[in-house]
Amino acid sequence: MARFVLVHGAFGGAWCWGPVIERLEAAGHVAEALDLPGCGHDRTAVADVTLESCVARVREALANDAEPAVLVGLSMGGVIITQAAGDVPQRVASLIFVSAFMPVSGQSLVDLTQLPEGEGNMIKENMVVEGDPPVAVLSDEAASEAIFNDCTPEQTAWAVVRRRPQPLAPLTTPISVDERVLSAIPRSYVLTRHDRSLVPALQRRMIEEHGVERVIELDTDHAPYLSATDELVAALVELAEPTDAEPV
Repeated sequence: MARFVLVHGAFGGAWCWGPVIERLEAAGHVAEALDLPGCGHDRTAVADVTLESCVARVREALANDAEPAVLVGLSMGGVIITQAAGDVPQRVASLIFVSAFMPVSGQSLVDLTQLPEGEGNMIKENMVVEGDPPVAVLSDEAASEAIFNDCTPEQTAWAVVRRRPQPLAPLTTPISVDERVLSAIPRSYVLTRHDRSLVPALQRRMIEEHGVERVIELDTDHAPYLSATDELVAALVELAEPTDAEPV
């Protein structure tokens, strides 16, 4: 049995993980999702949504149980879990990145999207930044094409109405971690081959640069929690198992 803490991506919320949690718990695992500040049902003011406030929310979840957690990040959630693991490595059994950004210390999510391999990112091409403090907004039509392109019409309709504007600060703030500490935590990746948001070329570059050895590829979009739920759950369970080279 594993304990999973699941962190959503931009525009999302804990609701993203509902189908995944249901299946993980049915298989005997413990799973928890959370709303990052300003996302889902959380009503934190945009001015108070920062990378640190997002990471603090994850640290709180990790502290809820004595057992170290398998920390899972989707998309933007990859930035959040990287910083959280750097802050409290003793609370993290392993990291699993699901079509997620993997920054190094001093790097932000936006920095990663500007790499040549990020060309074709449909979220970047279609989102609009507005307000002060700024938020990113993505229309329902653009989200359907960029995120839910392998989902059924019913799944897409269910998801798009739950999205909220994304405060910009967590996207533009670089992380700050001790890479030596972080490198001691096992890291795995779930790559999504049909992804129009975090395109496969950028996913592969991050996997290579971080030396990630355990990779599972799914033929699906940027919303595998809906479009390939069973396959994603199977991947998470497999990747949560320690390898022979990892301490049990």
